[in-house]
Amino acid sequence: MVLTWGIPSESPIRRLLDELDVLEQPYVAVSQRHFAETDLNLTIDAVGNLGGTLTYQGQTYPLAEISGVYLRLVDDEVLPEFQRLPVDDPLRMHTRRLIQHLSVWSEWAGCRLVNSMPAMASNNSKPYQAQFIQQHGFLTPDTLITNNPDRVMDFCERHHNRVIYKSISGVRSIVQAWNPRTDAEKLALIRHCPVQFQEQVDGFDVRVHVIGELVLATRITAQATDYRYALHQTGESATLAPYELEADVAASCVSLSKALGLNFSGIDLRISPTGEVYCFEVNPCPAYTYYESYTSQPIAAWLAEYLSGHDNYYRRVWNV
Repeated sequence: MVLTWGIPSESPIRRLLDELDVLEQPYVAVSQRHFAETDLNLTIDAVGNLGGTLTYQGQTYPLAEISGVYLRLVDDEVLPEFQRLPVDDPLRMHTRRLIQHLSVWSEWAGCRLVNSMPAMASNNSKPYQAQFIQQHGFLTPDTLITNNPDRVMDFCERHHNRVIYKSISGVRSIVQAWNPRTDAEKLALIRHCPVQFQEQVDGFDVRVHVIGELVLATRITAQATDYRYALHQTGESATLAPYELEADVAASCVSLSKALGLNFSGIDLRISPTGEVYCFEVNPCPAYTYYESYTSQPIAAWLAEYLSGHDNYYRRVWNV
């Protein structure tokens, strides 16, 4: 049985459930919004094995029967049902304890897990991730993280104003190109919050989805600085197509994902006109359906096979 935990109507979970249906793989899809109808009781036997039961909407499931787990959690503070609770409502404590139990059980139960909560935390700091990226043979752009406006001006001058900037945290931000005429006036704001500035690297973008040992790569062509917002930034949509990675680059992507403790990841690459491979970051909870909808690549199908332990998964080659 596969367990999904998050918001079942969200497209990454919905697509996974569709593919589990195709495989005729039993699953239970827990909605975070139904936390009042959810409980997770953990037990430890005499030899230290972790077990217990999941109760969800009146049904009880032995945890021992769950062999694959897909976590795509949202902050419980944004849930309408949670926001309506009084500050001293016992359900608030129940919800927090529920997620703590889920984190402990999923990490130690031996299931195929996508992904553990500690592993997903690596994206909270892009500088931390960059150390792993460099250790696995990828180039990274010249980078400045600072809250000092003077250092920013020096950095931009050194790179002839061909610089982009973005958040250093895991919170989604829109990557922007440095504009010396308008952005210099706003630099005083960074004294309140450090910002990451990077040299602008020429080339095309590749999103690599790593699923266990396998990869699916997508080439993105766009005029925008941030292809996710291409229509907004340039008025033209990005173009996405399947892409065949060199075998050594594919292997490095798998190795990097493993080093970060991730069984499923979205790795953002840029390949320069001379073939150099830069890596910007590793997304530990990728919204893969954006890429799948443009290319029909079988990301959800492979993920379902991985979580189900199907033999077909192991017969895949790196690229389709």
